[in-house]
Amino acid sequence: MLNRTNITNLIQIEVVASHYLSLAARYFKREFNHPKITLDQRGKCAGTARLRDWHIRLNPVLLQDNQAEFENEVIPHEIAHLVVHAIWGRVRPHGAEWRKVMWEVFSITPRTTHKMDVTKVQGTVYTYHCDCQQHQLSVRRHRAILRGDRQYCCRRCGANLQRLTDATDSSPRP
Repeated sequence: MLNRTNITNLIQIEVVASHYLSLAARYFKREFNHPKITLDQRGKCAGTARLRDWHIRLNPVLLQDNQAEFENEVIPHEIAHLVVHAIWGRVRPHGAEWRKVMWEVFSITPRTTHKMDVTKVQGTVYTYHCDCQQHQLSVRRHRAILRGDRQYCCRRCGANLQRLTDATDSSPRP
């Protein structure tokens, strides 16, 4: 639902997106259509670019508290994905082409993740453990394990994650 603040934010985002599209147009000597921009991204993700329908989805909760970071990093990050797709087609999402657009065209250090506080958007987490540490899994990953669709393992030690079931487990039960 769009409220007055979201409408104001969306107008500013459209202006910022136009700026980065004009930088790309000047660099590549071709025009790029303005993407559809919506405030319907959920979870910890700040934004996503949907390449086929030329659409950028942004997280309104994170935007509310991080306007400057959205203008300086998130918007150009997602615009870069669209530009890369238009120029090179299907390539690695954060590959050399995307890094080139971020660095050479937009003069922004390419980062693949944000550092925003996600406590307002973080949903329920479930505590799992491996041989070396504890892990906080999202509801989606937890349910995939319960259904038997997935098994996750630790990137550090390689052990399968197991649900923490002792008294120290602060995660809710399904």
